[in-house]
Amino acid sequence: MTTSENEITFYWRPGCGFCMALERQLNETGLTMLFRNIWEDPEAAAFVRACADGNEIVPTVEVGETVMVNPSADEVVVAVT
Repeated sequence: MTTSENEITFYWRPGCGFCMALERQLNETGLTMLFRNIWEDPEAAAFVRACADGNEIVPTVEVGETVMVNPSADEVVVAVT
């Protein structure tokens, strides 16, 4: 989990096109992100399932206390500001 309201934790899995697209868009913003692979991190997978009605839907992004399942880059930027 993130420790500051401006920190971004990006939950993803290999081969996810939606994850790659969102990461590419967010990289253009210059925001710093912590990446957690739900296939290698059981705690991250459990967090995503808890936020997505038991499903492992990625990308899931956490900004402070805000959790967004499959958000747009604009939604993430708004949550940070």
